[in-house]
Amino acid sequence: MSTYVSRHPIKSFVRHYPALKRLGSSLAFVFDIDGVLVRGKRALPAAKRALAILDGNNRFGVKIPYILLTNGGGVSEATRCNELSEQLGIQIKSEQYIQAHTVVRSVVHRYKDTPVLVLGGRGETLRKVAEGYGFRQVYNTLDVLAWNPSVWPFHDLTMEERISTKTADFSKIPIGAIFVFHDPRNWALDIQVMCDVLRSGGVIGAPPYVSECARKPVDLVFCNPDLVWKSEFDLPRLGQGGFKEAFQAVFKALTGTIYPYTQMGKPTELTYRFSEAVLRRHAGDDSSLKIHMIGDNPESDIAGANAAGWKSILVHTGVYNPRQGPPKHKPTHEAEDVEEAVLWALERELQS
Repeated sequence: MSTYVSRHPIKSFVRHYPALKRLGSSLAFVFDIDGVLVRGKRALPAAKRALAILDGNNRFGVKIPYILLTNGGGVSEATRCNELSEQLGIQIKSEQYIQAHTVVRSVVHRYKDTPVLVLGGRGETLRKVAEGYGFRQVYNTLDVLAWNPSVWPFHDLTMEERISTKTADFSKIPIGAIFVFHDPRNWALDIQVMCDVLRSGGVIGAPPYVSECARKPVDLVFCNPDLVWKSEFDLPRLGQGGFKEAFQAVFKALTGTIYPYTQMGKPTELTYRFSEAVLRRHAGDDSSLKIHMIGDNPESDIAGANAAGWKSILVHTGVYNPRQGPPKHKPTHEAEDVEEAVLWALERELQS
């Protein structure tokens, strides 16, 4: 039965009014974004209705806490929240929003004064994001190309790219870590520079690194494992997970082995622990929250939620297509869209 608390009174919700009031402090939601709330630059109509319900646009004015958790990124949290607020018609605050590289905040203290290479995004946007997190020496592959164009002679910097670069002599800068914040725009350049940095132990152009040398191996962190993601195009597009596979294939061809790395993003335990802590703070440090994850990707959203002990709801508006067979990771429930998912979770909790 299709019922909408935002538009019409519902007998079951009226009957369970005391329970509904309790939901405001015990039930909480975590939403994926692409394929659940938006598709490309377009908000899905069901998303506006679902979030309005949780923001108190229901018969009883009860607000239910929620956060957004995405493997997207590429800009600051504040910038993306402004965009989403405009798209969805509901204010999304920065403390409600976690993107792939937000979790990097939890490890900044290890690298605050270490030269790091940040990959992905456009121009120096992610350099500024990383500096906002607390990193003090942030470089990107455009900086490397500006230093020595022969590093990758198949790309000429545009005027806009050149203006964005930071002057540095990379033959004297020991890179201590590489963070792939977001989907790289130039896979070839980035893979070449990554191989140069990792094979030399951090100094581009230095002799190949060997385990007995004094330099510490360079840390490698990927922030998003998604092989594909759903855009406005009819079929899923390659994501950062595809870039990781391409890099590791090249690195293995050069060295005979893959490079060890840390993975962040859904469905990793690190990201779900971080997200649960953020959600509990947003909900007033309630330790008894019943968390429901609503996503469109069984491999990330559902797998991660199941492993975290959350309830999981798989929607049919994004990556997952039920016509292609059952999902690899079984959700608690499947729904046509996010509004149906929210209403199912509310009704289920009211009846429990």
